[in-house]
Amino acid sequence: MVDVGDKPATRRVARAEAFVRLQPETLRLLQQGAVKKGDALAVARVSGIAASKKTSDLVLLCHPLALSHVSVDVQIDESGGGVRIETVAETTGPTGVEMEALTAASVAALNLYDMIKKTDRGACIEQVRLLHKAGGASGDWRRNP
Repeated sequence: MVDVGDKPATRRVARAEAFVRLQPETLRLLQQGAVKKGDALAVARVSGIAASKKTSDLVLLCHPLALSHVSVDVQIDESGGGVRIETVAETTGPTGVEMEALTAASVAALNLYDMIKKTDRGACIEQVRLLHKAGGASGDWRRNP
């Protein structure tokens, strides 16, 4: 692990996203709340939040962080043909929260896939990526559209 002991505690924020491409029939089932396993969008939200808190257990060299805020927004994107997951992770500390935001997006997408896989084996998890980070010595970074 990188030694962050001498770094000052600053407010850190990161946003990430994932996209799950689905068949039109699967999107219809999600909109109607008719997925056989239950409320797939709610499960994706909660699993992403839970995963963000376990990032240091999953990503071997990550520092365990005291997160002050995590949000996971899961929205059906009809025009894009899937579900867009956007996450935000925040803390005040000596290291960033990019991995926590990315873990939340990834695990939310995996849980969504698990909920709909019987209906749509061809579902595809795409574009797991960092959108923005702020705070710390490296400053702000934003993905260009």
